[in-house]
Amino acid sequence: MRTLLRPLGELVTGLYAARRSMIGGPGHQGPRSDHFDGRVFRNAVGGAGKSFGEFWRWQRTRRPKTWPRWVENVATPALPASLAGGEVALSFVNHITFLVQFAGLNVLTDPVYSERASPFRFAGPRRVRAPGIAFDSLPPIQLVLLSHNHYDHLDLATLRQLAATHRPCVVTGLGNAAFLREHGIGDVVELDWWQTTPAAGAAVTFTPARHWSGRGLRGRNRTLWGGFVLRHGATRLYFAGDTGYGPHFADIRRRYGEVNIALLPIGAYAPRWFMQEQHMDPDDAVRAHVDLGARTSIATHFGCFQLTDEAIDAPVLELAAARDRHGVTEQRFQVLEVGETRRYAGP
Repeated sequence: MRTLLRPLGELVTGLYAARRSMIGGPGHQGPRSDHFDGRVFRNAVGGAGKSFGEFWRWQRTRRPKTWPRWVENVATPALPASLAGGEVALSFVNHITFLVQFAGLNVLTDPVYSERASPFRFAGPRRVRAPGIAFDSLPPIQLVLLSHNHYDHLDLATLRQLAATHRPCVVTGLGNAAFLREHGIGDVVELDWWQTTPAAGAAVTFTPARHWSGRGLRGRNRTLWGGFVLRHGATRLYFAGDTGYGPHFADIRRRYGEVNIALLPIGAYAPRWFMQEQHMDPDDAVRAHVDLGARTSIATHFGCFQLTDEAIDAPVLELAAARDRHGVTEQRFQVLEVGETRRYAGP
């Protein structure tokens, strides 16, 4: 009997945890602004997410390419023992997650180590490759940049583990702190677009993006999405999070000047009629690189979870073609292998 009851208890516990995850907290309460109507947030350009009817049309008509069940990583991380002033080391963990290292500061972007990008352990997009850096091999993490609350970006299990073992400061958009604190993640700073906070010896600014938020049927667009400009010494690093193409890239350049390194998403873009407003394709990403005046851009958001319809290798292949179209060299817009570490000189 105990053998039969144990899996049933685990299922009930898992469903309860999934329900708590899908509620997503109370959302933001505060004064109205040009992108907040007192209840929900909106984009500066275009809508904030597709309707259920449009989503159902995509599901009925989609023709997703076949992905491999598993891909072995070929790179081995080479984390630096030390860094000179201004130098930056980037290690690609997987999907949207990078380990960003400065002298005296280690940062994770949207850390995702779970098996699935989903509230459920038994359903939802499943990873096709292992994280490029094992969780237990991470150096001390002082800062986490959390762009928004979708499951492939806000991974509660990973954030709880980080809070228990590293105790980093988490910087995120308005409305996410209460939800994170419900789940034991206490050191959280919320920001509105263009607001800046000091964190772990750096200055972090939350920047606009063209996206949306929500973890279930309730709470859609009650929390704010965005990207980040992180300034450490004279170095400016931009992490875009999830975004469609828009004028915010040029706005960031006008406010902060040319960034040294930009982490730009290139995947989860097909079909374009459904994804264009919320996810850039490789051509959009190269245009964003040009708008930002980035010295070096690095591709993110591809090759781990099958979220949309393109083939697993399509983002990287199309990025090469887009670079050629826009006259951008491979050195200026790079693709790292999962698990690869590269070092970049300071400004």
